[in-house]
Amino acid sequence: MAQARRTDELLWAAVKLVRKHGGNVSVASRNSEVPLGTLGHQIRDAQKRFGQDVLTRALDDDAGDFTVAADLPDSLPTAEELLASRRVAYARKHQAAEARKLIPIRVQLDGPIGIMHGGDPHLDDDGTDIALIERHVALVQATPGLLGANVGDFSNNWVGRLAHLYGEQSTSAREALVLVEWFIRSMRWLYLIGGNHDAWSGAGDPVAWFAQQSNSLYQQHGARMELTFPSGRTIRINARHDFKGHSMWNTAHGPTKAATMGWRDHILACGHTHVSGYQVVKDPASGLISHALRVSSYKKHDRYAEKLGLANQDIFCAPVTVIDPRFADDDPRLIVTLFDPESAADYLTWLRGKAARGSRKR
Repeated sequence: MAQARRTDELLWAAVKLVRKHGGNVSVASRNSEVPLGTLGHQIRDAQKRFGQDVLTRALDDDAGDFTVAADLPDSLPTAEELLASRRVAYARKHQAAEARKLIPIRVQLDGPIGIMHGGDPHLDDDGTDIALIERHVALVQATPGLLGANVGDFSNNWVGRLAHLYGEQSTSAREALVLVEWFIRSMRWLYLIGGNHDAWSGAGDPVAWFAQQSNSLYQQHGARMELTFPSGRTIRINARHDFKGHSMWNTAHGPTKAATMGWRDHILACGHTHVSGYQVVKDPASGLISHALRVSSYKKHDRYAEKLGLANQDIFCAPVTVIDPRFADDDPRLIVTLFDPESAADYLTWLRGKAARGSRKR
């Protein structure tokens, strides 16, 4: 391209020189430093490239440019085309965001249900209590009305400068994906949240694909849901990998702050920091009781925590909220939080049986 441009400039200079001397090549050569043979050759090439009448026809710019015979198509879209595509892209993004402000979920089960809010699994880490995860998976599988949920960081997913940490664990990156796929396919999920470790995969997040294949709700960072029971009763759940705000006095400060600062939800759950915290708050205007949970991790031994000397504040990594939709928002029986999943499964089974017997009596 650059060579062709230089050639065109050279030929056009020859044309200008000859035109300046009345179209006579010999006179032009004598009054310049260009040999007659060279100048004649250049004029013949110019006539082939720009037309035989290049020495005689009227030109738009006789001072130094030449006219391209035809307009060349542009590789860029026009402003109108760009504006139209931007409108479509924004409409699509806006519609998707609006649909996720409060995700509707229809509960098909009659009676009370339980939600086990699991903490960060880190399934491939040698410090993760994998046997405990297996017990909790089996518990959800065996307990009618009990649903799984998880707040993210399904594997270590080391990337960039942290990739060398694969040398400190016995599970490879590919083996980690096998474990993540098993975990997601293993039980009935109410929600799955992508954590910061999962987000390191960028747009190619494999967890999103596994969740889609198992027909499970998966959202990066957080999801706000509205559960509608057969009776029409609605319960709102706000789950995130983390809620903004931390306090040295209250490990559940983040979700508690969210509940008191405007998120009028029945359950707010998060993880991320590998510590446990729980607080119950009441909205004085509506009477709504909110349960704020920060769940710890299945990763019980953490070199990073040991390096920083972080205090062990791991009390529970899979609390269960048992919801009895027969009660009002200000009734403490509406939601009961239990920190031991086995005990919660027993309580849920008893409560569902009691509700079923009461329904038959009516």
